[in-house]
Amino acid sequence: MPSSNKKKKKKTAAFWLMAVAVIALAAAVISAFIPEMARNKIYPDEYDEYVSEYSGNYNIDKNFIYAIIKTESNFNEKAQSEVGARGLMQIMEDAYEWVKFRISDDRELTYDQMFEPQYNIEYGCFMLGYYYEKYGCFELAAAAYHSGMGSVDGWISDGIIDPDDLDVSDIPSDKTRHYVRKVMKAFDAYNNLYDKNEI
Repeated sequence: MPSSNKKKKKKTAAFWLMAVAVIALAAAVISAFIPEMARNKIYPDEYDEYVSEYSGNYNIDKNFIYAIIKTESNFNEKAQSEVGARGLMQIMEDAYEWVKFRISDDRELTYDQMFEPQYNIEYGCFMLGYYYEKYGCFELAAAAYHSGMGSVDGWISDGIIDPDDLDVSDIPSDKTRHYVRKVMKAFDAYNNLYDKNEI
């Protein structure tokens, strides 16, 4: 009888050891797969040729550009908002005209071409590079991209926000505050998933 109990205990121990090994292997496979799935499906790096070129030209972090694209259109180049913003980075017509003037773009582009990834990303990168240089932080660059420089300048001049000691919760517009948090969450994800030299 005692020897039978020993055999059962050995079988039970062997079973649990095997179960633990299988669970550990499954966990390893899942942990390796999830970041790759996040990279490819949730936080992709599509249009890298244009993002790399224009983020470099206009001195803005390329992961930040990806975060904006993710937030604005989720990489749908045909996206159009209810108010008429177009393409990957949801460029409005007045923003298109402003950038065209600022970069002295004498190409025969029309606003319709903001559905084309190359031009949309070029114009969006210029705007964000300009905002980042003006305000000195990604949060206010995103806020200006969402609500316009006039709004951000007004919040600063009224003392509502301090660009040198910014707390996103101080942004007075609920929609813009939510937008900035969404962009910064995506920016953190891109920084965690991709090496900056990789994309």
